[in-house]
Amino acid sequence: MNRAIVLGRFQPFHNGHASLVIKAAAVHPDMKVMVAIGSAQSEWEPNNPWSAEERSMMINAWAAHHNIEIEICTIEDINDPPNWVEHARAIHGEGTLVTSDKPTSNLYNDAGFPVHDLPLEDRERFEGWRVRQTAKMLSTVYDDDAVREVLASSVPLPVVEWLIENDALYRLSTFETGVYAG
Repeated sequence: MNRAIVLGRFQPFHNGHASLVIKAAAVHPDMKVMVAIGSAQSEWEPNNPWSAEERSMMINAWAAHHNIEIEICTIEDINDPPNWVEHARAIHGEGTLVTSDKPTSNLYNDAGFPVHDLPLEDRERFEGWRVRQTAKMLSTVYDDDAVREVLASSVPLPVVEWLIENDALYRLSTFETGVYAG
């Protein structure tokens, strides 16, 4: 089955990711949207604070709220860029990668995998490390309304609600400081 594939770590699933999934569905209406969660083995560390299962639940909460039909798969890293696409293809299947990330686009293009490039939107606001650092700062506030107000500028409200309701936000305050610009 051909799919419009959106690949990312989704640490967390933010508004940039939501926009990419919506656009993937719009530009490929004949394809099912596959959200491929990368770095599936990484969890509970400063740059990867949520498990693949938690990221899947965040994305499903967002999709259900917006009545968007998606499929989700998880892909572990193999730390072997030349063989990454074949590794990922075996999990996410055939289709067209929909991305705004140039290195990922190049990797898939070089492997002969169809790619639909989209322009980056509001990159500074939606860089994963910035969103994680903001979430980490808010994890010490313990005021759900303030968290909603601040975090909703970069994270979809259904994901913010999921983070609050599942104690997945407030535990960030226990992580050591670490920033990964990726």
